[in-house]
Amino acid sequence: MKLVKQIAALIGAQLEGLTVEEIEKLLETPKNVELGDVAFPCFTLAKIYKKSPQLIATELAKQLKGVLIIKAESVGGYVNIFYNQQTVAKQVLEEIMETRTQYGQLPMMNEKITIDFSSPNIAKPFSMGHLRSSVIGNALANIVEKNGYKTIRINHLGDWGTQFGKLIVAYKLWGDKEKIEASPIEELLKIYVKIHEEAESDESLNDKARAAFKRLEQGDEEAGELWKWFKEASLKEFQGIYELLGIQFDSLDGEAFYNDKMAPVVKELEEKGLLVESSGALVVELKDMPPCLIQKTDGATLYATRDLAAALYRQKEYDFAKSFYVVGNEQSLHFNQLFSVLQKMGYEWAKACQHVPFGMMLKDGKKMSTRKGKVVLLKGVLEEAIEEAKNSIKEKNPSLPNKEEVAKSVGVGAVIFHDLKNHRMNDVEFSLEQMLNFEGETGPYVQYTHARICSLLQKGNFDANNVSLEGLEKEAWQTITTLQRFPQVIQKSFEQVDPSLIAKYCLTLSRHFNKYYAHTKILVDDDTKVSKLTLCYAVAIVLKEGLNLLGIEAPEQM
Repeated sequence: MKLVKQIAALIGAQLEGLTVEEIEKLLETPKNVELGDVAFPCFTLAKIYKKSPQLIATELAKQLKGVLIIKAESVGGYVNIFYNQQTVAKQVLEEIMETRTQYGQLPMMNEKITIDFSSPNIAKPFSMGHLRSSVIGNALANIVEKNGYKTIRINHLGDWGTQFGKLIVAYKLWGDKEKIEASPIEELLKIYVKIHEEAESDESLNDKARAAFKRLEQGDEEAGELWKWFKEASLKEFQGIYELLGIQFDSLDGEAFYNDKMAPVVKELEEKGLLVESSGALVVELKDMPPCLIQKTDGATLYATRDLAAALYRQKEYDFAKSFYVVGNEQSLHFNQLFSVLQKMGYEWAKACQHVPFGMMLKDGKKMSTRKGKVVLLKGVLEEAIEEAKNSIKEKNPSLPNKEEVAKSVGVGAVIFHDLKNHRMNDVEFSLEQMLNFEGETGPYVQYTHARICSLLQKGNFDANNVSLEGLEKEAWQTITTLQRFPQVIQKSFEQVDPSLIAKYCLTLSRHFNKYYAHTKILVDDDTKVSKLTLCYAVAIVLKEGLNLLGIEAPEQM
């Protein structure tokens, strides 16, 4: 990070009209190494200087000098800057060796960011469809912390709603208490799918389900006990999955938590003159989008009412600087309505609320459906991935100690990485085969690169307190410039709310290092051995930290 700031300061000394921070944000990494190590676009300066970007770039290139720069060239409105490789290599490696795991860490601020993610429905299976929100949200929380904020991780459980009426009726008709206790989610799914199928030809089942849910809302003891049992059984199973994924939460306040907090919201909307009657229901009218439905004709509140209550509670409880909702793209309208209503209520902090949408997990090109029973259970996928990893380890490294532990890290890591390497807005096709491909653009490839480096450090008897930063050959340069970019990638992934930038960075760093390793004899006893091992050590630090940010472990042996 120091380097980027220094380059921005050198450019700033020759310019008027832009701050060093603004220049820093404009700096780009050229796609081709022949075009330099960093590029500065001059297009934004054309208005200020009343000159063409090309002319500004030409003049600026002539003025840029210093120990960090070997030359600067003007190309098509850009200033392409070439670093002094020896000076910069030393500076980058020094910074990593000084800061170690804190490399790229921004100073901690006294500001909180709430992140609402995962949020599965109770008594329904934790399917591959829930994976996306869970791992994107967890990675985002880690990235937020790396950027200096305190995170509040919220699992807004789907523990209320008409589906519980359906489950109560289904359980009374076809439920087996012993079977459910032995395998809660599997058995509850069976009866949930069955009532949907039966209701297609028998409408009375839907009426019974609505009546059962109404009894639950009114505090009926039997309905309440069943709801509580379904919830506890589900949570127990969910917890096992979260442990496998390495995900923890600060709050498990689900939908039911807000049952007594919605009436005050309706009252406040009424007092502020925002409620309008529409066909017997109460709505808030909004500009450029459909009205937001607050209360149905029968007096029942809706998702929007509940989410308004949740937003108000979270702001009061946590006083957040930002509030992220990691929820699928199909809910975009709902969140646009939610934030607009909060703004109409006069809450300025609504502008700090942000929907973080993502694409779907597809199977054979189609969306997965719980109602129709067309789901791939995440638990089964994770178990299969671990088993596959175990088989691969037995084949490649049969004498490896703690095989079980490593297989878990690799198998689970493969599933998480397969999701996070995609931009969150893209749909992801479920393919166990692709996830578990241990070559190419996969999590195991990055993990293996890290393990290979750990092996080199061990064989070379590397001492982290005895380093050298001199004499690295030009073959190391791509790896060093990639290491230098890590702090910028961390900031960018936060600004763009995009963990895939970290995943892609880990792949790039792994590729550059492996290319360097293929051309360089690292363990040869010569004057540069310690320097080469120091570079290896720096790469291991950054790869491990990159994987940690994604919620993936980095084994030292594979």
